[in-house]
Amino acid sequence: MKKFVLIVISVFFVTEFSFGQFRLGVRAGYNGNKLATEPSSIESHFGNGFHIGIFSRIGKRIYFTPELTYTLSGVAFTNDSANGTWTKQRFTVGSLDIPLLVGFKIINSSFLNWRIELGPVASFVVNKKVKNFDDLTGPVKSASFNTANWLIMAGTGIDVLFFTLDIRYEYAFNSLFKDAANYSFNTHNNLIIVSLGFKFIGNE
Repeated sequence: MKKFVLIVISVFFVTEFSFGQFRLGVRAGYNGNKLATEPSSIESHFGNGFHIGIFSRIGKRIYFTPELTYTLSGVAFTNDSANGTWTKQRFTVGSLDIPLLVGFKIINSSFLNWRIELGPVASFVVNKKVKNFDDLTGPVKSASFNTANWLIMAGTGIDVLFFTLDIRYEYAFNSLFKDAANYSFNTHNNLIIVSLGFKFIGNE
């Protein structure tokens, strides 16, 4: 993981000398998520979180945009089975996310850009917390989390001068949890991401 992160960080800076256009900026914002869950007796509740990170853009109308983001998200499970031995667990997850996106500028000018983007995201869990409710212990433990996850991201964004606004959607290819106790979890994470950013190196 450390080697992979170092490689991505080096891309932010090395490519400035290799491409005609290079932009670097910071972004932060809101993310909401809900897990697609199986078995059907387990209901996932919508959770809120935030993210902060750096991004770069390499290229002109068609561009490559590697990013490095810390994302904090939370979600709760409720066991709706009449024979269930636990009722509710809440999870808070912090992850280091590395989107590697390709973008296209539908509108491309020095003042205003309208962009669309698509690409994979490598996500590494760096901290997590499990909370049990009603004095009952659920099947998910800290060790139940998969430490590395892969997602697909798609979104659109607008640039006005040095300011950016992005709205994105992420869907996970693999389950956030390993199987736990007597439960075989299929928990694919779904995230809606809204970001505000500022470009402080480079121009369009």
